[in-house]
Amino acid sequence: MTAPLVLLPGMNCTGDLWAHTGLDTEGGTIRPVLDRPALRDQAAELMRVLPPRVVLVGHSLGGIVAMAFALAAPERVEGLCLVSTNAKAPTAAQRDGWRAWIDRLDAGASPRALQQEIIEPLLGAEVAADRPDLVERTLVMGEETGAATLRAQLEMQLTRVDLLSRLSALRLPTLVVSGLDDVICPPHFHTEIVGEVDGARLVSLDAGHLLPLERPHEFGDLVRSWRSQQLRPAAVGA
Repeated sequence: MTAPLVLLPGMNCTGDLWAHTGLDTEGGTIRPVLDRPALRDQAAELMRVLPPRVVLVGHSLGGIVAMAFALAAPERVEGLCLVSTNAKAPTAAQRDGWRAWIDRLDAGASPRALQQEIIEPLLGAEVAADRPDLVERTLVMGEETGAATLRAQLEMQLTRVDLLSRLSALRLPTLVVSGLDDVICPPHFHTEIVGEVDGARLVSLDAGHLLPLERPHEFGDLVRSWRSQQLRPAAVGA
């Protein structure tokens, strides 16, 4: 029996991130909400509620959660797809930015307004100017995430640690997808991940950070092809 896809969205994003990829319409697809204030707790909660074997597809913060899950329980992961993400520990500037957003949420700022402030890094300047439909979908994802969930995600970001140095322990099919125009998680972040995971495949698409939203058909086709051709029972790393 094929393990279900588990689609883990990035921070301040919802299941609409995957809406036109075709992945969320496949039988058995699971779309958890990331709402725990610590990375370890989020991975543990997923291990509690998900089936015994899964294929993890994680975007940005969702990719970080997917890596934490795979490192904690590699025997439960049939395949790992990491999209627009970062395996390194946060920088001091990132931590300061997340704390500032927490303070602003507590002062009444909305997730939509905060999303609006980073719309160009999320989509790229050209897409942000030419695709009002994608801009609005991105802002609505913030609305639908809500302040409580976004606050938990920001707190989760603050608990991140370096995962890159541990990825060499993984022995499972891994697809890494980066956007050539991603300024939040640039292509070299993904090259670093591929360099640590034996046999990992790297694909770059002409897109920004919200790659599945911007290039849904190409991304969906890529994941389906990888899933059908490359997945095999995962072997636990040392």
